[in-house]
Amino acid sequence: HCIMPDLTSLFVAAGLTEQKANETLKNKQVSASFAEAIELVRIIKFDKSVGNLLYQISTRLKHKHHLPTIVSYVASKKLKTDIQLNCALDYLKNNPSMPLDESKFSEASGVGVEVSPAQIEDVIEKLVEANKAELLEQRYKFNTGKILMNARKLLKFADGRIVKSELDMQILDLLGPKSEADLEPASKPKVPYFYYVWGNSYTLTTNSFSEFLNIKMLLLFLMEEHLKITGGQVRTRFPPEPNGILHIGHAKAINFNFGYAKANDGVCFLRYDDTNPEKEEEKFFKGILDMVNWLGYTPYKVTHASDYFQELFDLAVVLIKKDLAYICHQKYEELKGINPPPSPWRNRPIPESLALFEDMRKGKLDEGSTTLRMKHVMEDGKQDPVAYRIKFTPHHRTGDKWCIYPTYDFTHCLCDSIEQISHSLCTKEFQARRSSYFWLCNSVDIYCPVQWEYGRLNLQYTVVSKRKIQKLIDAGIVRDWDDPRLFTLTALRRRGFPPEALNDFCAKVGVTGNLCILEPSMLEACVRTTLNNTAPRVMAVLYPLKVTITNFPNEAGSLDIKVPDFPADESKGNHVTNLTKSIFIERSDYMEIADKSYKRFASDQSVGLRHAGLVLTLERAEKSSKGDVVELFVTCKSVEDSPKPKAFIHWVSATSCLECEVRVYSRLFKHKNPEDTSVVPGGFVTDCNSDSLSVNTAARVECSVKKAKVFDKFQFERLGYFCIDPDTTDNTMVFNRTIPLKEDAGKN
Repeated sequence: HCIMPDLTSLFVAAGLTEQKANETLKNKQVSASFAEAIELVRIIKFDKSVGNLLYQISTRLKHKHHLPTIVSYVASKKLKTDIQLNCALDYLKNNPSMPLDESKFSEASGVGVEVSPAQIEDVIEKLVEANKAELLEQRYKFNTGKILMNARKLLKFADGRIVKSELDMQILDLLGPKSEADLEPASKPKVPYFYYVWGNSYTLTTNSFSEFLNIKMLLLFLMEEHLKITGGQVRTRFPPEPNGILHIGHAKAINFNFGYAKANDGVCFLRYDDTNPEKEEEKFFKGILDMVNWLGYTPYKVTHASDYFQELFDLAVVLIKKDLAYICHQKYEELKGINPPPSPWRNRPIPESLALFEDMRKGKLDEGSTTLRMKHVMEDGKQDPVAYRIKFTPHHRTGDKWCIYPTYDFTHCLCDSIEQISHSLCTKEFQARRSSYFWLCNSVDIYCPVQWEYGRLNLQYTVVSKRKIQKLIDAGIVRDWDDPRLFTLTALRRRGFPPEALNDFCAKVGVTGNLCILEPSMLEACVRTTLNNTAPRVMAVLYPLKVTITNFPNEAGSLDIKVPDFPADESKGNHVTNLTKSIFIERSDYMEIADKSYKRFASDQSVGLRHAGLVLTLERAEKSSKGDVVELFVTCKSVEDSPKPKAFIHWVSATSCLECEVRVYSRLFKHKNPEDTSVVPGGFVTDCNSDSLSVNTAARVECSVKKAKVFDKFQFERLGYFCIDPDTTDNTMVFNRTIPLKEDAGKN
């Protein structure tokens, strides 16, 4: 081992400036990781590129057991560029377990991939040719970002600077030097200062502000215009990100936003916050709207943040012109944490920031190299939040028109203003963004809605994080986002939870400023109450035992039995089921020798059949070679002619029933908070209950359910509430147990 100098000198030797080294020392975790990475390289002096890569590893590597491996790849120059390191870190983030599959790791990280100048020249030549007509027409006003975006797809591990240089050279070769016309700025239509959605006629331009003597008059004017547009109508919005499935916490948000609007004769928008094209999928857009509708709500309008990309860009320009935003080149790693170093570009001249912002829009700058930051300190101490970042990823709605995308901190309040939202209702963690919300609207002189915060809703024995659910799916612990053991809304629907019960649960929880962490039993109680009034009763047998009635009272061997759908209120209807000479009962409803507490069927104890008006008495029991009872032979009498039995049991006909599959679910996690590492040191994945799903393929159900549809719900008498699963086919019905009839007193 080499003798280690003090950490400041060590970090400077690794390529950091002295100021950056001292800033790094303030973060003990990063300092320790960076020092360990340098020690692993085993040399004190090395070129700056290696030191820069090691520093990025120290700040971004999530699973420290991978540190020796990734450092060795950097030290041996297998990982040489930022993009290779980004791919390597992404791979390790998604594949944290050991041992590491180094062949897949190397492939994902571009190890050994060398992109020659000839390859770059060839790709750029083809892309320039494909865009030649537009280049000749628009000349140097052509947005080269489209070409660079496609080049990055084809040359993933190429040096971006070399690609950009090659493109500039080929365009110069095609178009020649810039003419005077090329140097003139592009003419733009005059942009209105206020943006009133739905094409409202009243707008103000920037030179109108001389009419206002002070900010109070301006705010009064903006509120008056808002009230003219809305007529004083309450307007709320539910603004989910379309990168995952909604969960139980979203049910509260949906109920509050839509419910508050409805209670005040207002309207609620469904606005997708689609500003991160890398993670958004069409199935999530459809799934979110489906769940909103399932809960019984219809959005006034379905909108997208991307509907307003041009307006948001123009407002960002306004912010720059007011010297309230600037272009910054600090890396993502430098901006992380509570107290990042101040930006050396904070006082950049306005014209320079405007020009660079336009370069960002045109795709002339590398992804990750540049951001637009706002000159504002948030309530949680975060300084100068990012407003725009570069992402060379086509958008699902706007295609490749944009390669810069606004952040939540920039988008949220401005979209609320554009849509004339009156009440921005959000969870408590956004309280730290409230000052930013008001500051941004007021800084660009547009109407500012009011923001109200409320406490989130969490349930014990579950996880709702999109990333953690995806990990459960990838590990094969659950099948998909709608696995009935999860608490996503699609999972709860599949399990059979009625939307009315979820809405009732949210109403009982109420709206306060405090975080609500509840046991699932409160939700389950709401489900029982709802299903008790809405789920018709049928008979099913989960573990069948055959019973033959030797003196069946009908020569035809069959009787039609009328069964009430709701025994407590027979006016709600009934259905007919078939009683035959051979029936199935639950195996647990028979005991050879009954003890004093046992009230069902036994060799010395008769039992009644529900709804049939018959009492059974055992003649004999037939057993297998192993001594298991396989069939009972019994006689029957009418209830009127028999002593009253201690119990009546459910049954199905052995000759006219349906075979079905029944899935019984229990809690997925063993502990109340599976994410608490002090209780579950191995992490939430290790806390999963391996017996959380049991599948029974031998169950029987009466034929009256044959025409039922997916998600139809029933009470299986004496067993619980069950719902028809989407896996049902023409040949096999599949039922999920929604919930037992009563809460299990022994449940942890």
